[in-house]
Amino acid sequence: MIGIFKTNINNTQERQQMIHAIATRFPVGDCHVDLEDCDKVLRIADLEVGEDIIIDFVKKQGFLCEVLE
Repeated sequence: MIGIFKTNINNTQERQQMIHAIATRFPVGDCHVDLEDCDKVLRIADLEVGEDIIIDFVKKQGFLCEVLE
């Protein structure tokens, strides 16, 4: 499954920190945050956990996170 989320991750340092945290905590494939997009889209490939778990985890790291529809 591919997870696509709207975030408020704003810079490369936050992006690297969040991608590292996700990759360390969850078995995922490619993980990317598009800082150029207005929704700061977080895309996670090969997501094996529920979207709600990712949302909760990202929020605990101090960022906004919601499913992008």
